[in-house]
Amino acid sequence: MNPIISWLRMTDWPMDTPVPYSFFHIAVSAAGIIAAVWLARRLTQPAASGSPTVCRILFVCGLLLAAGELYKQLFLYYVIFGSYNWWYFPFQLCSIPMYLCLLLPFLHKNACAFRTACTFLQDFSLLGGVMALAEPSGLLHPYWTLTMHGLLWHIMLIFIGLVLAFSQIPYRTTVGYFRTLPMLAVFCVIATVINVATGGAADMFYISPYYPVTQVVFYQISLRFGTGAGICVYVLCLCAGGFFCHKVAGLLNKKHK
Repeated sequence: MNPIISWLRMTDWPMDTPVPYSFFHIAVSAAGIIAAVWLARRLTQPAASGSPTVCRILFVCGLLLAAGELYKQLFLYYVIFGSYNWWYFPFQLCSIPMYLCLLLPFLHKNACAFRTACTFLQDFSLLGGVMALAEPSGLLHPYWTLTMHGLLWHIMLIFIGLVLAFSQIPYRTTVGYFRTLPMLAVFCVIATVINVATGGAADMFYISPYYPVTQVVFYQISLRFGTGAGICVYVLCLCAGGFFCHKVAGLLNKKHK
């Protein structure tokens, strides 16, 4: 047997799928968030909150996320499905921080692009991390490794958002937040292209034209007013949620200083 497959099967540890808001879910989430806050504050003391230090921290986060995603994709392919399942292609909103963290060192020479990417990372990492842990049904699996991957991934997103919130890099103004929206639009277009190209086998960003938006509340909107309306309301709420996180991050930054 292929040594990679053998190794993956060695980590095939079944578990009873945790129930959302169970002791397990709440305990892991709470412990992870507390650790993320503590570590982000320690690593971004005022003397070490400049872009070189923060960029290194985020690049390491990107490597850890990439390693975790590679493990997940291999596990899904070899252990669970036996073929590639486009439903799990890594291009959700919560996947974008992995790519941006790895790209930051190459954006560093362009101050505007770098700060815009960091602002996007700050706002939408916080949004994605908090919302996924608050509604964790997509993170909980009948395998220990996949469940912990899902929970730790989103705790890592909160850590990334906090590192940037405590730093001096992201834009703090409302205009600065609006600089991130073209990036969000580009990612939504890419997600839609993937959804259409796979003929509905993927649901990137939960905006597939083939299905009602699967997220709570937006699903009901899609059923009542149509999938297009559900997608529009969902994307507008993403923008509003990112703006809320932008303002919260600004308050955290002032408190940290």
